[in-house]
Amino acid sequence: MMRRKWLLVALALAGCGAAYLGWKALRPRPLPEGFASSNGRIEAVEIDVAAKTAGRLKEVLVNEGDFVTAGQVLARMDTEVLAAQLREAEADSRKAKSAVDTAKSTVVQRESEKAAGLSVVAQREAEFDGAKRTRTRAEAMSAQGVGSAEVLDGARVQFFSSEAAVKAARANVAAADAAIATARSQVIQAEATVDAAKSRIERLQADIDDSTLRAPRDGRVQYRVAQPGEVLAAGGKVLNMVDLGDVYMTFFLPTADAGRARMGTEVHIVLDAAPQFVIPARVSYVADVAQFTPKTVETAQERQKLMFRIKARIDPDLLKKHINRVKTGLPGVAYAQLDPGAEWPADIRVRLPE
Repeated sequence: MMRRKWLLVALALAGCGAAYLGWKALRPRPLPEGFASSNGRIEAVEIDVAAKTAGRLKEVLVNEGDFVTAGQVLARMDTEVLAAQLREAEADSRKAKSAVDTAKSTVVQRESEKAAGLSVVAQREAEFDGAKRTRTRAEAMSAQGVGSAEVLDGARVQFFSSEAAVKAARANVAAADAAIATARSQVIQAEATVDAAKSRIERLQADIDDSTLRAPRDGRVQYRVAQPGEVLAAGGKVLNMVDLGDVYMTFFLPTADAGRARMGTEVHIVLDAAPQFVIPARVSYVADVAQFTPKTVETAQERQKLMFRIKARIDPDLLKKHINRVKTGLPGVAYAQLDPGAEWPADIRVRLPE
């Protein structure tokens, strides 16, 4: 019994010793001076592909996980209503163009009437000049006692009649000017109607074009938010995709380390899912505000507790080369070279897949 007890104690001590040796071998070694590390997660720019106008989703041409290229058709909205509105707008445009032609013809007609009126004015003025001379001669003869009263009265009637005819002809010309101005304003209104119809056609055509949803960038589809047949509001999401050309890790460093981080600082990333690889990146963003607001009166020790957000962006050319391996959401560790002259430890030097 005693021997068995000692045997169990020996086995327990051996197990503890093995566990300690394993922990000591596997625990991360302290980083040399000039480096800092922090946990982070791989992220990428996310893009929502959404419907511009309300309508029914007709078809979705991609699935979750598919790689897509910029300009590729991802989905289509039903455009029957928009197509009907476009045909109506095109009919209104043709009607408006016809109204412009009619208005221009009216202007020509009114200008012709004015020209005829000016001819009548010239004729009436000539008749008036003749009647004026006739009256003058008749009055001179009457003053000399040669002419008769009937001749004088006839000359005077002819004079006043001619004068009235001239005024009437000039009034007709003025009316023709007013009619021309009205006709020209009708032309302007008709042309404005044409422009409005053209703008409506362009707007509807743009809505129809936007009903074909295309990938704004190269990337990968993350989620299908809507399915064919669903009715979406304006701005309704159809797909969510990530831009695999803009991938980065977000991590946090304390005040002392964040103060030494600069734009372009070299960073090496080791992912939990692939610890055999070390991925190069560079700092692309350093927050100018701490993660949380300090107290009104803070001590030096409290300031050291403040954490600043850092983003390390992976080279797009490297991402493109290994595009099929890129995944977002993976956790890992970011190692930042705060001292450009410090030499990278061997275990965190860049190692990439073939």
